[in-house]
Amino acid sequence: MKKVLLLATGGTIASAQTADGMSPQLTPEDLLAAVPEIAELCIVETKVLMNLDSTNVQPEEWQLIAAECYAALPGYDGIVISHGTDTLAYTSSALSFMLQDPGKPIVLTGSQLSMTEPEGDAPGNLLNSFRVAISDLKGIFVVFDGKVMGGNHTVKIKTHSFDAFDSVNHPLIGTISDNILHLSEFGQEMTAAPQREPQLMAELEPKVMLVKLTPGLEPQWLESLADLELRGIIIEAYGFGGLPFHRRDLLSAVEKLLAQGLTIALGTQVTFEGTDLTVYEVAVKALRAGVIPTGRMTTEAVVTKMMWVLGQTDDPAEIRELMCKDLARET
Repeated sequence: MKKVLLLATGGTIASAQTADGMSPQLTPEDLLAAVPEIAELCIVETKVLMNLDSTNVQPEEWQLIAAECYAALPGYDGIVISHGTDTLAYTSSALSFMLQDPGKPIVLTGSQLSMTEPEGDAPGNLLNSFRVAISDLKGIFVVFDGKVMGGNHTVKIKTHSFDAFDSVNHPLIGTISDNILHLSEFGQEMTAAPQREPQLMAELEPKVMLVKLTPGLEPQWLESLADLELRGIIIEAYGFGGLPFHRRDLLSAVEKLLAQGLTIALGTQVTFEGTDLTVYEVAVKALRAGVIPTGRMTTEAVVTKMMWVLGQTDDPAEIRELMCKDLARET
């Protein structure tokens, strides 16, 4: 019988009502007791890492989770992480860069309703996560509402429906129906991928800001970001991507920031299909100025990847190379 570690971090799945609203209160033993079928699948050991609403989960927590997963790899066949849904996609993306080639399934899950809700989604999501954790998959995954998604392509798309997450710009790894894990063709390929030595590379630079472009944004607002001691900026533009230079010249503002040594990536606010900075003048000029295109990466992947890359190197050429390289199937 396989052995799986359950790492508890809090979230709605472990929440109960308090005088100040819902907050994480349940232990991992409480979660397992509510889903007795898990004991029939595998041997489970548990550890509480934190008990936080995931709104409070930040880069320091990602580093703790990554280190705990890495330390656990030799002793377990898989790892399940119970997590709140609000920043789950950021955590799963960050782990894909910090913990590369784990050689085993590391599965994040959560729920839209607490495990205390008998008709909620928590029991099914947790049970399905253990089904994936005992599979032959290798990597970081999110399991939610019967979907198995790559960790750095997962995006939260709904605030309260059970089908809260989707895989963006990447096929599903698999689905779970009738208590059976059905791997997609891509998922089957992942099980056969050659295994390399796991690497923990948990250094992060959190001084990264995401800016959403809106009509009327003034150039001086962007220029003022140079005073905030930032290392990197991601600009989410429109459509294929691009920077306005008519009337309010954001292109010149970005050129000034680049000249001061900031790393700037240019992406899109559009959820699906990604950027292409080679089509329109507003994008070609930005590309020539030195912005880094984000391609088909999700917002969560771009933010966490930039934090990770800036944590590895200060060299501008290396930063650009790593940001443009497919490191963990994120592109």
